[in-house]
Amino acid sequence: MYAVAGATGRVGSATARHLLENGADVRVLVRDRDRAEEWTLQGAEARVVDLGDRAALRDAITGCDGLFVLLPFDLTVDDLDAYADAVTSSVAGAVADSGIPHVVMLSSGGADLPDGTGPITGMHRMEQALLATGTVLTALRSGHFQEKVGDLIEAARAGIYPVFAASADVPLPMAATRDLGATAARALLSPGVTSTSIDVLGPAYSEREVARVLGAALEHELEVVLLPEDGWAPAMVEAGFRPHVAESIAELSRADERGLLAPRGDRVERVDTPIEVTIAGLTAD
Repeated sequence: MYAVAGATGRVGSATARHLLENGADVRVLVRDRDRAEEWTLQGAEARVVDLGDRAALRDAITGCDGLFVLLPFDLTVDDLDAYADAVTSSVAGAVADSGIPHVVMLSSGGADLPDGTGPITGMHRMEQALLATGTVLTALRSGHFQEKVGDLIEAARAGIYPVFAASADVPLPMAATRDLGATAARALLSPGVTSTSIDVLGPAYSEREVARVLGAALEHELEVVLLPEDGWAPAMVEAGFRPHVAESIAELSRADERGLLAPRGDRVERVDTPIEVTIAGLTAD
Protein backbone atom coordinates (compact mmCIF):
# COMPACT_ATOMS: atom_id res chain seq x y z
CA MET A 1 0.00 0.00 0.00
CA TYR A 2 1.26 3.45 -0.94
CA ALA A 3 -0.05 6.69 0.51
CA VAL A 4 -0.21 9.71 -1.78
CA ALA A 5 -0.66 13.20 -0.38
CA GLY A 6 -1.81 16.07 -2.56
CA ALA A 7 -3.83 13.72 -4.75
CA THR A 8 -6.04 16.54 -6.00
CA GLY A 9 -3.02 18.42 -7.36
CA ARG A 10 -1.28 17.80 -10.66
CA VAL A 11 1.76 15.84 -9.46
CA GLY A 12 -0.01 13.97 -6.66
CA SER A 13 -2.86 12.89 -8.92
CA ALA A 14 -0.41 11.75 -11.61
CA THR A 15 1.52 9.77 -8.99
CA ALA A 16 -1.63 8.03 -7.76
CA ARG A 17 -2.81 7.23 -11.29
CA HIS A 18 0.54 5.74 -12.27
CA LEU A 19 0.57 3.58 -9.15
CA LEU A 20 -2.94 2.33 -9.88
CA GLU A 21 -2.01 1.60 -13.49
CA ASN A 22 0.84 -0.54 -12.17
CA GLY A 23 -1.52 -2.56 -10.00
CA ALA A 24 -0.46 -1.06 -6.68
CA ASP A 25 -2.76 -0.53 -3.72
CA VAL A 26 -3.12 3.22 -3.24
CA ARG A 27 -4.43 5.30 -0.36
CA VAL A 28 -4.93 8.89 -1.43
CA LEU A 29 -4.87 11.64 1.19
CA VAL A 30 -7.19 14.55 0.40
CA ARG A 31 -8.40 17.55 2.40
CA ASP A 32 -11.78 17.81 0.71
CA ARG A 33 -14.25 15.00 1.40
CA ASP A 34 -16.05 15.78 -1.86
CA ARG A 35 -12.89 14.84 -3.80
CA ALA A 36 -12.52 11.48 -2.08
CA GLU A 37 -15.28 9.73 -4.00
CA GLU A 38 -13.69 10.28 -7.40
CA TRP A 39 -10.66 8.35 -6.20
CA THR A 40 -12.65 5.45 -4.79
CA LEU A 41 -14.31 5.14 -8.19
CA GLN A 42 -10.82 4.76 -9.69
CA GLY A 43 -9.93 1.95 -7.28
CA ALA A 44 -8.03 3.82 -4.58
CA GLU A 45 -8.76 4.06 -0.88
CA ALA A 46 -9.34 7.65 0.19
CA ARG A 47 -8.66 9.31 3.53
CA VAL A 48 -9.57 12.88 4.42
CA VAL A 49 -6.40 14.19 6.08
CA ASP A 50 -4.85 17.61 6.57
CA LEU A 51 -1.04 17.51 6.39
CA GLY A 52 -0.99 19.80 9.41
CA ASP A 53 -2.71 17.15 11.56
CA ARG A 54 0.15 14.97 12.77
CA ALA A 55 -1.98 12.33 14.50
CA ALA A 56 -4.38 11.90 11.57
CA LEU A 57 -1.51 11.74 9.11
CA ARG A 58 0.31 9.18 11.25
CA ASP A 59 -2.78 6.97 11.29
CA ALA A 60 -3.22 7.34 7.54
CA ILE A 61 0.32 6.23 6.64
CA THR A 62 0.98 3.60 9.33
CA GLY A 63 1.53 0.24 7.67
CA CYS A 64 2.14 1.71 4.21
CA ASP A 65 5.22 0.79 2.21
CA GLY A 66 5.82 4.33 1.05
CA LEU A 67 4.50 7.89 1.08
CA PHE A 68 4.47 10.58 -1.58
CA VAL A 69 4.39 14.03 0.00
CA LEU A 70 4.91 17.64 -0.91
CA LEU A 71 4.90 21.03 0.76
CA PRO A 72 1.81 22.90 -0.47
CA PHE A 73 2.32 26.56 -1.34
CA ASP A 74 -0.61 28.30 0.34
CA LEU A 75 -1.10 31.84 -0.93
CA THR A 76 -3.64 32.64 1.79
CA VAL A 77 -1.39 32.35 4.86
CA ASP A 78 -0.03 35.42 6.64
CA ASP A 79 3.47 33.98 7.14
CA LEU A 80 4.86 31.60 4.51
CA ASP A 81 7.81 30.46 6.65
CA ALA A 82 5.68 29.76 9.71
CA TYR A 83 3.19 27.83 7.61
CA ALA A 84 5.95 25.76 5.95
CA ASP A 85 7.54 24.99 9.31
CA ALA A 86 4.21 23.90 10.82
CA VAL A 87 3.46 21.53 7.93
CA THR A 88 7.03 20.21 7.98
CA SER A 89 6.85 19.53 11.71
CA SER A 90 3.57 17.66 11.30
CA VAL A 91 4.71 15.58 8.31
CA ALA A 92 8.10 14.70 9.77
CA GLY A 93 6.49 13.88 13.10
CA ALA A 94 3.95 11.58 11.45
CA VAL A 95 6.69 9.87 9.43
CA ALA A 96 8.73 9.29 12.58
CA ASP A 97 5.70 8.13 14.59
CA SER A 98 4.52 5.69 11.89
CA GLY A 99 7.90 4.20 11.05
CA ILE A 100 7.08 4.31 7.34
CA PRO A 101 10.22 3.07 5.58
CA HIS A 102 10.29 5.26 2.47
CA VAL A 103 9.16 8.79 1.57
CA VAL A 104 9.22 10.33 -1.89
CA MET A 105 9.06 14.11 -1.61
CA LEU A 106 8.34 16.56 -4.41
CA SER A 107 11.12 19.06 -3.83
CA SER A 108 12.87 21.53 -6.12
CA GLY A 109 16.16 22.56 -7.54
CA GLY A 110 17.79 24.82 -4.96
CA ALA A 111 16.45 22.82 -2.02
CA ASP A 112 20.02 22.01 -1.02
CA LEU A 113 20.41 25.68 -0.02
CA PRO A 114 19.18 26.96 3.36
CA ASP A 115 18.10 30.42 2.22
CA GLY A 116 17.86 32.90 -0.63
CA THR A 117 15.43 30.88 -2.73
CA GLY A 118 12.01 32.20 -1.68
CA PRO A 119 9.45 29.42 -1.03
CA ILE A 120 12.03 26.72 -1.78
CA THR A 121 13.66 27.37 1.60
CA GLY A 122 10.66 25.58 3.12
CA MET A 123 11.43 22.54 0.96
CA HIS A 124 15.02 22.61 2.20
CA ARG A 125 13.80 22.46 5.78
CA MET A 126 11.32 19.67 4.97
CA GLU A 127 14.05 17.60 3.30
CA GLN A 128 16.26 18.02 6.36
CA ALA A 129 13.44 17.17 8.77
CA LEU A 130 12.51 14.02 6.86
CA LEU A 131 16.14 12.88 6.71
CA ALA A 132 16.30 13.24 10.49
CA THR A 133 13.41 10.78 10.97
CA GLY A 134 15.46 7.81 9.77
CA THR A 135 13.20 7.05 6.80
CA VAL A 136 14.74 6.58 3.37
CA LEU A 137 14.04 9.84 1.55
CA THR A 138 13.90 10.21 -2.20
CA ALA A 139 13.78 13.93 -2.94
CA LEU A 140 12.64 14.72 -6.48
CA ARG A 141 14.10 18.10 -7.38
CA SER A 142 12.46 19.54 -10.43
CA GLY A 143 13.22 22.86 -12.02
CA HIS A 144 10.49 24.69 -13.92
CA PHE A 145 7.10 23.03 -14.37
CA GLN A 146 5.74 23.23 -17.88
CA GLU A 147 2.32 23.90 -16.37
CA LYS A 148 3.49 27.28 -15.05
CA VAL A 149 2.40 28.54 -18.47
CA GLY A 150 -1.17 28.17 -17.26
CA ASP A 151 -0.67 31.21 -15.03
CA LEU A 152 0.07 33.31 -18.11
CA ILE A 153 -2.76 32.27 -20.38
CA GLU A 154 -5.01 35.21 -19.56
CA ALA A 155 -2.20 37.68 -20.29
CA ALA A 156 -1.41 35.71 -23.43
CA ARG A 157 -5.01 35.96 -24.61
CA ALA A 158 -4.44 39.74 -24.50
CA GLY A 159 -1.29 39.29 -26.61
CA ILE A 160 1.34 39.64 -23.83
CA TYR A 161 3.83 37.07 -22.55
CA PRO A 162 5.54 38.53 -19.44
CA VAL A 163 8.99 37.22 -18.48
CA PHE A 164 10.46 37.61 -14.99
CA ALA A 165 14.07 37.34 -16.11
CA ALA A 166 16.82 39.40 -17.73
CA SER A 167 16.55 37.40 -20.96
CA ALA A 168 13.86 35.43 -22.76
CA ASP A 169 16.42 33.45 -24.73
CA VAL A 170 18.04 31.22 -22.10
CA PRO A 171 16.95 27.57 -22.45
CA LEU A 172 15.89 25.99 -19.14
CA PRO A 173 14.73 22.43 -18.40
CA MET A 174 10.95 22.28 -18.00
CA ALA A 175 9.27 19.09 -16.76
CA ALA A 176 5.64 18.18 -17.25
CA THR A 177 3.84 17.32 -14.02
CA ARG A 178 2.62 14.03 -15.47
CA ASP A 179 6.26 13.02 -15.93
CA LEU A 180 7.01 13.99 -12.35
CA GLY A 181 4.11 11.81 -11.21
CA ALA A 182 5.44 8.87 -13.21
CA THR A 183 8.90 9.42 -11.72
CA ALA A 184 7.47 9.54 -8.20
CA ALA A 185 5.48 6.33 -8.78
CA ARG A 186 8.58 4.51 -10.05
CA ALA A 187 10.55 5.69 -7.03
CA LEU A 188 7.86 4.41 -4.66
CA LEU A 189 7.66 1.04 -6.39
CA SER A 190 11.44 0.60 -6.47
CA PRO A 191 12.86 2.26 -3.35
CA GLY A 192 16.55 2.57 -2.81
CA VAL A 193 18.33 1.51 0.36
CA THR A 194 19.70 4.97 1.10
CA SER A 195 18.35 8.48 0.84
CA THR A 196 18.98 10.30 -2.42
CA SER A 197 18.12 13.48 -4.30
CA ILE A 198 17.17 13.26 -7.97
CA ASP A 199 17.18 16.17 -10.38
CA VAL A 200 14.21 15.57 -12.70
CA LEU A 201 14.96 17.45 -15.91
CA GLY A 202 12.59 17.91 -18.82
CA PRO A 203 13.33 19.26 -22.29
CA ALA A 204 14.94 22.71 -22.33
CA TYR A 205 13.08 25.71 -23.74
CA SER A 206 13.63 29.44 -23.64
CA GLU A 207 10.74 31.67 -22.60
CA ARG A 208 10.62 33.00 -26.16
CA GLU A 209 10.15 29.46 -27.48
CA VAL A 210 7.38 28.84 -24.96
CA ALA A 211 5.70 32.09 -26.02
CA ARG A 212 5.84 30.98 -29.64
CA VAL A 213 4.19 27.64 -28.83
CA LEU A 214 1.55 29.26 -26.63
CA GLY A 215 0.84 31.87 -29.28
CA ALA A 216 0.37 29.16 -31.89
CA ALA A 217 -2.08 27.36 -29.61
CA LEU A 218 -4.03 30.60 -29.08
CA GLU A 219 -3.75 31.43 -32.79
CA HIS A 220 -2.11 34.81 -32.40
CA GLU A 221 1.42 36.09 -31.96
CA LEU A 222 2.53 37.09 -28.45
CA GLU A 223 4.68 40.05 -27.49
CA VAL A 224 7.41 38.89 -25.12
CA VAL A 225 7.82 41.55 -22.42
CA LEU A 226 10.85 41.49 -20.11
CA LEU A 227 10.01 42.92 -16.71
CA PRO A 228 12.86 44.63 -14.80
CA GLU A 229 13.88 42.98 -11.54
CA ASP A 230 12.66 45.85 -9.38
CA GLY A 231 9.25 45.49 -11.00
CA TRP A 232 8.72 41.78 -10.34
CA ALA A 233 7.10 42.04 -6.91
CA PRO A 234 4.98 45.12 -7.80
CA ALA A 235 3.74 43.37 -10.95
CA MET A 236 2.63 40.38 -8.90
CA VAL A 237 0.92 42.59 -6.35
CA GLU A 238 -0.90 44.29 -9.20
CA ALA A 239 -1.93 40.83 -10.41
CA GLY A 240 -3.54 40.13 -7.04
CA PHE A 241 -0.82 38.49 -4.95
CA ARG A 242 -0.38 39.61 -1.35
CA PRO A 243 2.83 41.63 -0.88
CA HIS A 244 4.69 39.04 1.21
CA VAL A 245 3.81 36.31 -1.29
CA ALA A 246 4.87 38.50 -4.22
CA GLU A 247 8.23 39.21 -2.59
CA SER A 248 8.81 35.50 -1.90
CA ILE A 249 8.13 34.64 -5.55
CA ALA A 250 10.35 37.52 -6.68
CA GLU A 251 13.16 36.13 -4.52
CA LEU A 252 12.64 32.77 -6.23
CA SER A 253 12.98 34.45 -9.64
CA ARG A 254 16.15 36.20 -8.51
CA ALA A 255 17.57 32.88 -7.30
CA ASP A 256 16.80 31.34 -10.67
CA GLU A 257 18.55 34.23 -12.44
CA ARG A 258 21.66 33.67 -10.32
CA GLY A 259 21.84 29.93 -10.96
CA LEU A 260 20.86 28.92 -7.44
CA LEU A 261 18.25 26.47 -8.73
CA ALA A 262 20.70 24.60 -10.94
CA PRO A 263 20.83 20.77 -10.63
CA ARG A 264 23.02 19.67 -7.75
CA GLY A 265 21.35 16.42 -6.70
CA ASP A 266 22.90 12.98 -6.39
CA ARG A 267 21.79 11.97 -9.87
CA VAL A 268 19.71 13.12 -12.84
CA GLU A 269 16.59 11.58 -14.34
CA ARG A 270 15.43 12.96 -17.67
CA VAL A 271 11.81 13.11 -18.79
CA ASP A 272 10.57 13.94 -22.24
CA THR A 273 7.01 15.29 -22.58
CA PRO A 274 7.28 18.19 -25.07
CA ILE A 275 5.92 21.62 -24.13
CA GLU A 276 3.56 21.48 -27.13
CA VAL A 277 1.64 18.60 -25.50
CA THR A 278 1.32 20.40 -22.17
CA ILE A 279 0.25 23.70 -23.72
CA ALA A 280 -2.33 21.94 -25.89
CA GLY A 281 -3.88 20.50 -22.74
CA LEU A 282 -3.79 23.78 -20.85
CA THR A 283 -5.38 25.80 -23.63
CA ALA A 284 -8.02 23.14 -24.24
CA ASP A 285 -8.99 23.39 -20.54
